[in-house]
Amino acid sequence: MNQPMMFLPEGSRRVLGRDAQRINILIAKAVANAVKSTLGPKGMDKMLVNDLGDVTISNDGATILSEMQIDHPAGKMIVEVAKTQDREVGDGTTSAVILAGGLLGKAEALLDDEIHPSIIVNGYRQAEKKANEIAAAIADELSFSDTKTLKKIALTSMTGKNAEAEVQLADLVVEAVQTIAEKDENTYKIDLDHVKVEKKTGASMHESELIKGIVLDKEVVHSGMPRSVENAKIALVDASLEIKETETDAKIEITSPDQLQAFLDQEEGMLRQMVESIQKSGANVLICQKGIDDLAQHFLAKAGILAVRRVKQSDLQKLAKSTGGRIVTRIQEISKEDLGHAKLVNEKKIAGDAMVFIEGCKNPKAVTILVRGGTNHVVDEAERAIRDALGSVTSAIKDGKVVTGGGSTEIEIAIELREFAKNVGGREQLAINAFADALEIIPKTLAETAGIDPIDTLVGLRARHKGKEGNT
Repeated sequence: MNQPMMFLPEGSRRVLGRDAQRINILIAKAVANAVKSTLGPKGMDKMLVNDLGDVTISNDGATILSEMQIDHPAGKMIVEVAKTQDREVGDGTTSAVILAGGLLGKAEALLDDEIHPSIIVNGYRQAEKKANEIAAAIADELSFSDTKTLKKIALTSMTGKNAEAEVQLADLVVEAVQTIAEKDENTYKIDLDHVKVEKKTGASMHESELIKGIVLDKEVVHSGMPRSVENAKIALVDASLEIKETETDAKIEITSPDQLQAFLDQEEGMLRQMVESIQKSGANVLICQKGIDDLAQHFLAKAGILAVRRVKQSDLQKLAKSTGGRIVTRIQEISKEDLGHAKLVNEKKIAGDAMVFIEGCKNPKAVTILVRGGTNHVVDEAERAIRDALGSVTSAIKDGKVVTGGGSTEIEIAIELREFAKNVGGREQLAINAFADALEIIPKTLAETAGIDPIDTLVGLRARHKGKEGNT
């Protein structure tokens, strides 16, 4: 009679103990299986349609999982694994999810053999620590100037996503990362926010290019302004060239035409003064984050200044990094020292839309990759591939080490973990062996997606790794 009462909504179901464990593992394995067929160079794309009818075609694990509607808490945790991997490394989301599903699957078999969850967790932790040590030992050193290896890393990341131009895109990615990298003592600081990816349909992917500067998806604001400026001196303004309204409510009474004209003349004089301040600084290009009044546009055009308005703050910051200019918030205080510099500022028509190219910067620490493609789906997937490759190359440079792909690293770690398990007493060695078995899911899946027999592949790989050429 003293038992607590629980009120649950109609249709609710309460699951406890081993049944709850099984359901959690089942959901996690189902999520992993959903992306399993996308792994590797022969992985297949998934077509996802959301509630609004928007179609996404991709084989990027993080993209697929973010588009899937998963309600179960265990499934959401697996999606978080993919998101964290994507955020921290930039690639490897599918592998991380498959590995998580594999570890849970092997844990389920141990639970069936009456191995306590705490023992499994302890064994997995020991295996994880040893696996990191093995990976560090078998990794090769990588230098910032090793462009050949960096291109291989980028190509590996993009393989299977854009067969049409993946080699060319890998070259662009490596060049972009090496351009924006800033040396800090013995390490390199790389902020991928300084790589802008702009995409436009209407051309072959082979026409994608790296611009040593910034591309703005904007047009020149006035027809009377120049469309091209060489040796550009660029004013970056975080303010509007408009007459501001007063912060407090104000009422102006005008009783005669002369007063109205004086009022209009005052407004014109203020706008003219703003333009004159920009002109005196020596600027011949104006990039403005906010609006530019029609009258101010007229004055700028008369002064021969190319102007672009309503530029995103992030783009303005990239421009400051690329051109060496300073963002000004008070137009009256702009000076020659605040200006950025570029060899050419040019408006071009791309796929029927006007875009402003700011290129030829002396020491650009922000660049743009312009991605072309035949359709929106193609350029969207190309953008995802480029972002994955940017993350992979950056992570490799920061770590200074690289391991081989194709499942070879997982096989080598699994073999050494099994040797390590022999020296571990108690039931934990069963969990360590299960961890090793889970690692082999990666080469097994690669074989399956390539249409090769997975068992023969695993047996052959183990034999090669244990042979004379195992470490070559």
